[in-house]
Amino acid sequence: MRLKVLGCDALARLIYLCAAQSPHLVDLSLFRLGLHRKPAGLQARLQEEIDATAGQGYDAVALVYGLCGRATAGITARDVPVVIPKAHDCITLFLGGRGRYQAEHEKSPGTYWYSQDYIERGTQDGEKVVLGAAMDGFNVEEMYDEYVAKYGKDNADYLMEAMSGWQSHYSRAAFIDMGLGGGQAVEAQAQEEAKRHGWAFERVAGDLVLIRRLLNGDWDGDFVILQPGQRLEMSYDEDILKAE
Repeated sequence: MRLKVLGCDALARLIYLCAAQSPHLVDLSLFRLGLHRKPAGLQARLQEEIDATAGQGYDAVALVYGLCGRATAGITARDVPVVIPKAHDCITLFLGGRGRYQAEHEKSPGTYWYSQDYIERGTQDGEKVVLGAAMDGFNVEEMYDEYVAKYGKDNADYLMEAMSGWQSHYSRAAFIDMGLGGGQAVEAQAQEEAKRHGWAFERVAGDLVLIRRLLNGDWDGDFVILQPGQRLEMSYDEDILKAE
């Protein structure tokens, strides 16, 4: 097959690796992470790319995304199928599936996740983005740093506690180790921030299986396959996404 793959920078290394090892011809387009903060804008960008594949000889479009703040809900397949994992967000993709994600959530629901690409690429333009740090649409860590700079640490702590007691939402900092090497600095950052906030720290093994299967064309019940003309929608159940 010839696949057009649309993915997020948060998974860049993993997408490049799986694309290189895929038995299919893969063309990649990656989007800057953080675009899911404006779901309508990200959806428009993805739909534009899907529309542009018409007549280009592709057999399918593969989205290395999840629901991602409802950014993918409403996407429509045109002249070829569009395939997407059944996932809430990229944490599921890092961990290898919904079952693993659910197990980690039940084990420690207040987890502040760290991964190499997410941290490194989230600071490329001076914008600090931390995986799993968003609360009610805001980047908590970024907001805290801004308050420290403006009002001092004591006042920043008070403000953040007043705004929903943000630290109480988290009890664990987890670095996702994908086994590719080079993540020592990000892991050290996770450990440092865990110590600062009084959280437990844990290194969690990642799993490439979901991304690898997506790019290998191994599409079973863990994926939604939109046929031409079908639209992606939330399923409001454990499947997360469905075709309509």
